[in-house]
Parts: sequence; structure tokens; C-alpha cells
Amino acid sequence: MTTLKRFARIAVAPALVLLIGSLSGALAQEEKPKPTAKTAREEIKAFCANIADSARDQRYLLQREELAKLQAQVDDRIAQLEKRKSEYEGWLKQRNDFLKKAEGGLVDIYKGMKPDAAAGQLNLIDPNLASAIIMKLAPRQSSQILAEMDPEKAAALTEIISAAGSRNTQRNPS
Repeated sequence: MTTLKRFARIAVAPALVLLIGSLSGALAQEEKPKPTAKTAREEIKAFCANIADSARDQRYLLQREELAKLQAQVDDRIAQLEKRKSEYEGWLKQRNDFLKKAEGGLVDIYKGMKPDAAAGQLNLIDPNLASAIIMKLAPRQSSQILAEMDPEKAAALTEIISAAGSRNTQRNPS
């Protein structure tokens, strides 16, 4: 029996060592947290959550750039409109100055002159002033004076009078 006991000890000892080793390994595995396998959907959610702030910041940056472009376009358009406004105000000032030149006693002087004498005088003065005077005179007298003037000078005055009349009718279409 001693041999049998010895044989049993020799045969059982490695089995016991294996059994103890596997039990301690099983206990060790239970103590460690098991790695969780993420599904593809969970990984996508985690990725999206990680980049949400930077995506929002990028979107805001793009919107800010677009607003800056639009603001620049609006500013350019305002500048163009201001330029046109000042241009129109300049035309209006010229027109008013033009009409003021012909006011008063100067027109009365030309009203009393003979057409050939008035034509000679108007040939020598500034075309803007001459056309303003002719505009203030009666149509019959104006036509007689223009008939007596140098044809080129009369044509230039007629052009100025026509331009002044067309600007006036565009503003007051009555």
C-alpha cells in the first residue's frame, strides 16, 4: 500500500497543482475588469461626441466669414450710393447756380435789347450764362436772338438749354 500511496501521491500531485493553478487563474480573471467590446454604433456616437464642439466652432467661423463678406458688400453698395448722391447734389447745385446767374436785372437788360445786339453780346459771354439768359427770355425773343448768333455758338447754347430742360422734366414729370 505504500507503493500505491506513493503512486497516488505522484499521480494526484500534478493534478492538484493544475487544479489549483486553474482555480487561481479563474479567480484572477474574475477580479480584472472585462474589456467591453464596443459596437460600431457606440464608437460613432463617441466620435461624434468628441468632435461636436470643434464642428460647432468651425460652423460658427464659416458663418462669421460669410457675414463679413456680406457686410463688405453692403458697405461697398452704400459707398456707391453715397457717391451717386453727392454727384446728384452737385448737379442740383450747378442747376441752381445756373438759374441764379440769369436772375434779376440781367434778364431785364437783354429783354430791352434788339435781337442782333443781344446776339453779339451773348456770343462773347460764358455759354452757361448765355443759355440761362435765353431760357429766361420769352420764346419769341429767344428764337430771334439765336437766329442772329453764330451757328456753332447757338447750337452749343441750344444743347445746354436742352440738357437743363431734360434734367428738369426728369425730376418733375408733371
